[in-house]
Amino acid sequence: MSASHAKPAGWASSESPFHAGEQAVQERFGLRERLQQTGRRMVRDFMPDEHRELFEDLPFVVAGSADAAGQVWASLLIGEPGFVRSPHARSLVMNAQPLAEDPLRQSLRQGAPLGLLGIELPTRRRNRANGHVVRAAGDSFELAVEQSFGNCNKYIQARAGLFAAPSAGLQPTREAALLSVEALRVLAHSDTSFLATSSREPERGGSRGLDVSHRGGRPGFIRADAVDDATLLTMPDFSGNFLFNSFGNLEENPRAGLLVLDFDSGDLLSVTGQGRVIWDGPEVDAFEGAERLLQFHVERGLLWTGVARGWSHPEFSPHLRRTGTWPAR
Repeated sequence: MSASHAKPAGWASSESPFHAGEQAVQERFGLRERLQQTGRRMVRDFMPDEHRELFEDLPFVVAGSADAAGQVWASLLIGEPGFVRSPHARSLVMNAQPLAEDPLRQSLRQGAPLGLLGIELPTRRRNRANGHVVRAAGDSFELAVEQSFGNCNKYIQARAGLFAAPSAGLQPTREAALLSVEALRVLAHSDTSFLATSSREPERGGSRGLDVSHRGGRPGFIRADAVDDATLLTMPDFSGNFLFNSFGNLEENPRAGLLVLDFDSGDLLSVTGQGRVIWDGPEVDAFEGAERLLQFHVERGLLWTGVARGWSHPEFSPHLRRTGTWPAR
């Protein structure tokens, strides 16, 4: 990694690192005042060296973006370890192109807000970097990092492997609001997904609301139901770091994207739609370990086959021992 520039610890601005939607959810649980203090230490406007080193060692990164219509998507960027570089503490350079027909291809333009998640599955490390694209040319782009923070490693399944290099021949199948049998199979087998959300700030030129987070559980933790000619997805939300970045975004903007991986088949499902939180009630109580539920109304999606190849069997997170499965209906 290139030499770092010394930076002070914590959030440099006198403003809160959390937008109004995040603060509203934090207030709901009586955590707002406490998180204003801890958030300034956790959320930085630069990347510490350990975050930069993590990104530079990764074989994939997950990106959250919004297309021209404002629909939010979660996308996979793939490369040999080293395809990500960090020239300095406020920059990430990606030498990779999104998968064929991924809407992210059209979103990588100068000035576009982007959220990135670097996750190292074998070690369960994960860090977020949110900011703006400052350069996009050919097969690379550069992100000016404006927010950098780590996340706990709960609910990540440890496994090792690589993704197939993206190629023009790897064309996806287009999914409608009512998902296909093949897409439902991915959901039924998956233990790993990524949720992209956005506050309304990116629409006004801000970046502090567009991000992407990991969501994991036992295989089949994402339930799929057909409702009014569309697919309704429901997944548990377990105890986390209480920052409520994703749910704070949904307070302001219901648009969301979900990326779901089936490491056994190698298939990858990306859907966009609208999300909402079920805060309490009998459905929440019925899922052991769930503190809330996320419901996702699918509007359309893309399904790629054979993207993940040669990944090891998972070592399930020990935190899943305190969680259950969907009851039979």
